[in-house]
Amino acid sequence: MSESTMCEVTVASLGLDRTSGAPIVILKEKEGERILPIWIGPGEASAIAMELAGVRFARPLTHDLFNAVVRGLGSAFVRALITKVIDNTYYASLVFRRNGEFISIDSRPSDSIALALRAEAPIYAEEGLLETSPFGIAEGGLEDPTEDPADDPQGVSETGEVASSEEALSDYLKNLDPEDFGRFEP
Repeated sequence: MSESTMCEVTVASLGLDRTSGAPIVILKEKEGERILPIWIGPGEASAIAMELAGVRFARPLTHDLFNAVVRGLGSAFVRALITKVIDNTYYASLVFRRNGEFISIDSRPSDSIALALRAEAPIYAEEGLLETSPFGIAEGGLEDPTEDPADDPQGVSETGEVASSEEALSDYLKNLDPEDFGRFEP
């Protein structure tokens, strides 16, 4: 896939699907208004949210560890590419540079986004995946023109969007209890 068909995107927002309650990451083209909503898992949503909020831990989490290993092996994370969707499943690639050679590795979009944010690497999406949204996108997230922000005292709108301020997100993450996630049964 040539990069000429790719468009640089940024993370515009994290939200919840009103029907399923599943987390959604909203990517927005850097130089435009089109968006790409991708349904992701709660663990990856948490990893993305923590990075966006600037939450740091004493010990590295999985995505931090991965980036440290990449650097330790003399490689550089160059970019994340969201390349296609097949049967409602999105595909992505991580692009690394080592000794002047580029290496592409298959990845889930959610992991590629979390890694790119930590490495401060750009994220690109295939042009055909981007769509025009009925919502306006403010710097911190989506704005539904039919909603009044004053009707949202708890920081979660009727569309499931979490409050867009980094401070509110950081406070929310710091106050999470492990029991909020339920019990993991392997």
